[in-house]
Amino acid sequence: MIHDKIIFGGGCFWCMEAVFQMLRGVESVTSGYTGGETKNPTYAAVCSGSTGHTEAVKVVFDPSVIDLKTLLAVFFSTHDPTTPNRQGHDIGTQYRSAIFYTSMEQKKMIEAYIKELTDNKTFSSRIVTEVSPASEFYEAEAYHQNYYKNNSGEGYCQAVINPKLAKLRQSYAHLLKQDT
Repeated sequence: MIHDKIIFGGGCFWCMEAVFQMLRGVESVTSGYTGGETKNPTYAAVCSGSTGHTEAVKVVFDPSVIDLKTLLAVFFSTHDPTTPNRQGHDIGTQYRSAIFYTSMEQKKMIEAYIKELTDNKTFSSRIVTEVSPASEFYEAEAYHQNYYKNNSGEGYCQAVINPKLAKLRQSYAHLLKQDT
């Protein structure tokens, strides 16, 4: 089985992780930090905005089951790529919309997809998603991994993540794993 990987930042990594974990062909989703200057950042340091990192998820996928364009479609439809450094009530550079590619082929596909969204006027405002080469990815603390699966009854999960998952189920039911 061939695996590929890409890193997405689209606000809180708990939200992104829950979304991508539901997709067939996604082998693993790891919450973490990337795109900053500080070595081995902590959640508290990233949340302070002082490290330059974004909360992100590293998605390992099987391209024979789910292709990059489909992952991009899900990414762009489950967060707001037009708001710089914020998603809803989450504000700061750590919540910026970003894609960290792992190959030049991915970069070309990402840029073409953003151009397609722009040309089609999919969003009423300009897409501000950062597109950068993948850099050091630091796995977040253990309690951040599988956050929604382990804490689905908490207020944040109910108020913020559940609506994203409902939208995913409505728009992409054909892509979901059987147990979701």
